[in-house]
Amino acid sequence: MNVASHLLGRPLGGIVDAVRRWPEESQLAARRNAMVASTALAQRRAELDEVEEFLAARRQAPVPEVAAQAAHG
Repeated sequence: MNVASHLLGRPLGGIVDAVRRWPEESQLAARRNAMVASTALAQRRAELDEVEEFLAARRQAPVPEVAAQAAHG
């Protein structure tokens, strides 16, 4: 092996290794991103459900006995 092929072989070998690893690394990064997004969406959905339940409880008509007591002091 001459000096030129030795020098050219190393960086090219590193590039080839990176290209070979790329599909797996890319898929792992995509999976991590999907998990982060899924977690954020689940948290947001839980918060929205909690707010919706709170507002629904506030919209309900008062219990008749409580309303009568409040009306008569």
